[in-house]
Amino acid sequence: MFLLSAAQQFALATVAPTLNWLWALFGVLFAIAGVIAFISPENTLAGIADVLGFVFLLVGTFWILQAFAERPFNEFWWLGLISGIAMVVLAFWTAGQFFITKVYVLLVFAGIWALMHGVMDIVRAVQLRSLRSTLEQSSPTQASSPGPAGSPG
Repeated sequence: MFLLSAAQQFALATVAPTLNWLWALFGVLFAIAGVIAFISPENTLAGIADVLGFVFLLVGTFWILQAFAERPFNEFWWLGLISGIAMVVLAFWTAGQFFITKVYVLLVFAGIWALMHGVMDIVRAVQLRSLRSTLEQSSPTQASSPGPAGSPG
C-alpha cells in the first residue's frame, strides 16, 4: 500500500502545476514507509492495529457529536449515538488487547464498524426517500399546473 501510494505521489509530482516538491517529498516518505513495512511486517501490523484503534475513537466521537447535532430533525438520532458509543468502547477495548488478540479483534471490529455504518446509511436513505415523497405531496405537481398556450394538459 505504501509503495503504491509512493508511485501515485511521484506521478502527481510530474503532472502537478505547482508544489511538485511536496508531492515528491510525500512519495519519498511513502517509499521509505513501504521498505520499512517489508523489513519488519510484525511491527507494521502492530502499528496499523494501534492506529485503527485510534481511528475507532475518532469515528465514535464524530458519530456521537453528529447524533446530537441531528437530534432536532432526525427521529433516529439515537441510532448514531448508540453506534458512536459502541465505537468508543471498541476503541478502548482494542487499546487493552495483546498483539495476537488485537489483530483478530480489530478484524472483527472493522466488520462491526462497516455493519454499523451500513445500517446508518440505510436508515438515512429511507429517511431521505420519505422526505422526498413528503415534499412531492406538499408541492403542486406539474400535471396540475397550467402548461404553455396550445399545449395539451
